[in-house]
Amino acid sequence: MSISIIQSRLETYSCTTARDEDHAVREIAQEVVLSALGRTDFFRFAAFHGGTCLRIFYGLNRFSEDLDFCLHERSAAFALAPFLQTVAEEVRAYGFDPEIQDRSNAEAVVKKAFIKDDSLGKVLQFSFLDRKRTMRKIRIKIEVDTNPPVGATSELKYLDFPFVSSATVHDLPSLFSGKLHALLCREYLKGRDWYDFLWYSSRAISHNVTMLSAALCQSRPWAGQEVEANAAWCAAEIGRKIESIDWQAAALEVAPFVKQEEQRSLGLWSTALFLNQTGKVFRAHRT
Repeated sequence: MSISIIQSRLETYSCTTARDEDHAVREIAQEVVLSALGRTDFFRFAAFHGGTCLRIFYGLNRFSEDLDFCLHERSAAFALAPFLQTVAEEVRAYGFDPEIQDRSNAEAVVKKAFIKDDSLGKVLQFSFLDRKRTMRKIRIKIEVDTNPPVGATSELKYLDFPFVSSATVHDLPSLFSGKLHALLCREYLKGRDWYDFLWYSSRAISHNVTMLSAALCQSRPWAGQEVEANAAWCAAEIGRKIESIDWQAAALEVAPFVKQEEQRSLGLWSTALFLNQTGKVFRAHRT
C-alpha cells in the first residue's frame, strides 16, 4: 500500500485550515482516479473538461468536486462499467477502499458513476483535521456526456502523480465555451461559474464559437435555434445575465471552495465588476 505517497502529496498543499485539508484529500483522490483512467483506453473515447480539469491542468485557484468528461464522437452505446473495475484496482494500491456505484441508465445521455471512500482519512496524518472527528466521506462523481455539442478541440496533457499518465482534455477556448454555456443556461445560481468566468476574463482567453453555438442549440432557452455565439452576441447575453445576479449570494456559494486568503476579494463581486470583465474579454475578441 502506497499511503506514504498520498501523505507526501498532502503535505505539498501547505494547508492552513481543516477545510483546505478536506479539499486537498479529495483532489488527491481525483488525481489518482484520473491516472487510473489513463491506464485504460478511456481517453480514446472521451475528453476531460469542466472545473476540475481547469484546476488540475490549467491552474484554476479553487477546488472542484466532480470529474466531467464528454465523448469525442456521440455514442448512445457508451458504457462506463468496463473502466470502473480498473479504477477500483488502481486506487486500492494507494490506500483506498472504494465503493463504486455505476448509476448509468441505458437511456440516459449522461452516464454517471460514484466512487466513495471513508478509509483514507483514517490513516493520513493531518495538521488541522481532528482525526477523532469522522472525516466526510470522499465522494467523486464521474459524468460522461454521450451527446456533446460538436466543435470542441482537445489536447494531450500529462499527470505525474501518483505515476506518469496522460489524459485528453479540452483546450482553453473549448473549456471557456463550456463555462459560458453553463452561465447562460444553468437554471440556478452557481457562484463557482462566475469565479471561473473571472479566471478566463483575466487571461483574455477567446471562446470556441462553433462549440458554444452548437451547445446553445441543444439547450433552453435557445434549443433548436441557429445562434451564432460570437463575441458581440456573448457580450450582450452575458451582460443581461449579470444584471440579474445576486452577487452576495454568488460569493457565498463559492466561498467554501477558495482558500482563506481569497475570501476578502469576494467582497468586490458586483454588477460593475463583472460587466467590466465582460467588456474586457469580448471586446478583445470582437471581429
